[in-house]
Parts: sequence; structure tokens; C-alpha cells
Amino acid sequence: MKYRLLILIICAFQYVPAPFAQTNAQPSPATQSAPIDLENARKARALLDQAIQALGGQAWLNIHDIESEGRSFSFYHGRPTSNGVLFWRFVEYPDKERIEVTKERDIAELFIGDKGYEITYKGAHALEKKDLDDYLRRRRLSLETILRTWINDPSVALFYDGNAMAGNAPAQQVTLIDARDEAVHILFDPDTHLPIKKTYSWRDPVDKERNTEEEIYDNYRPVQGIMTPWGFTRYYNGDMQSQRFLFAIHYNQGVDEAMFDPNSGYDPNKQAGKHKK
Repeated sequence: MKYRLLILIICAFQYVPAPFAQTNAQPSPATQSAPIDLENARKARALLDQAIQALGGQAWLNIHDIESEGRSFSFYHGRPTSNGVLFWRFVEYPDKERIEVTKERDIAELFIGDKGYEITYKGAHALEKKDLDDYLRRRRLSLETILRTWINDPSVALFYDGNAMAGNAPAQQVTLIDARDEAVHILFDPDTHLPIKKTYSWRDPVDKERNTEEEIYDNYRPVQGIMTPWGFTRYYNGDMQSQRFLFAIHYNQGVDEAMFDPNSGYDPNKQAGKHKK
């Protein structure tokens, strides 16, 4: 189904010292590198903390739910495949998300924990495993998860990579590697400290090929004290895959829990405008 692809599109370094040291002996290479490694991790953490403050600090960390709407475009080999699709997106942290598409809002995908459903006029049915795996990977490696969870996990290593380029724009880069050996690279605007790009790679379990996904965040605007990117672009193995542009977004307005129940018969058109202010 063509809308399934469109919906999916929308959507501290620890040094271990040597066992012993001899008096008057030259420090081992590991010992010599310890202060450098620790300082590097401190720089990475400082940049991540600056980014959280730039995004809104405690207001950003206290986001409980999000309601947004806009238009999404898909691409194939760099060419748009349609004139765009209207979408409505609802998020309740940590693990609930609903995306509705088409003007009638009659097709939706719903994610609750590690389960996913497609909802049409025929009712709800489970997503195919590949589609669900793609979504769960993107959620696990999302910017929100990285900045809310990863940086507080002692098993995650932080590395300051220094100056970099995000397209034609100068940036500063940090790399985070978790206990699963998944690496995520985040680039920040050196002036505003806002995240402007995220990159990660993963190996396809079927063909064993390594794939790279990039996300670009731009057109930041303040909304309820939170700096929000109104533009979002995703690249897949170097090719533009999708673009998303917001029309409106609201934070912490409360959500109808029925929308996260695949069997509730929730009708979005009866709720349209409920939270608009």
C-alpha cells in the first residue's frame, strides 16, 4: 500500500588503568591517554548539555505529548513521488505514536511499545515485521531517545569529534556508542548549539549490507519555550528519501488515550480541532 511507505517516512568514556605502575618508569600508552580520553568525553557531554539547553532545557525534557500536522513528501532517486501527503502525528512518551494520513484521516499507523498496527476502514491489523523493525530502530536511535536516555546511560561512550560539516554548514560533531555497539553521530550548529544533523548505520539482517540513514533538522522556531525544527529531511544511503514540513505543533496539550488503542474505533474527525488554540 502506497500510504504505508508515506507513513513510515514520516515517522561517558571510562578509562581502565593498567594493573600496576613502576616507580620512575615511563607511563604506559594507556596511562598517557587517560586524561585525553576523559577530557574528550567531557567535551562531548558539554556539547550535548548545551544542545539540551538550546532546545529548551527543562521545558524540552518535560515534554509528555506532542500533536503536530503538516505535509510529507517522498522521493525516489532524488525525485519526488507525489505532491505530498497531509499528516497528523500524535506522540505520548515514551513509546506511543499515531500517524494519520490523507485529507480524510482515514488511514493510520499506530505504535505502542514494541507493537505496530495499520488502521483502515477494514479495522486494525499488525504491521509486517520489516516495517515494524524499521520503525523500532528509528525510535531507538531517535534524537529524543539519544538526548533523553543515552546520555544518562553509563554504558554509553561519548566522543567529541571536533569540527565537521553538515552539508555546506560548519558544525561540531559528537559520537555516541551504546552497549550494542550502535554508533550515532550528531552534528550541532556551533553558534546556536542546536542539533542540525544525525547519522547512523545498520546492517540489514537479510542481505547483510550496511545502510546509512541521515536526518537533517532545520527552520527552528520557538514553540511554548521549545526550539522546534519545522523542517525535517531524511536520507537513505545518500539519496533523499523524504521531507516533512510542519504547519502546526503543540506540546503537552493532553491526548485522548483511545487513539492509542487499535480496537477502540477512535474517530479522529470527531476530535479535530479539540486541542487547537
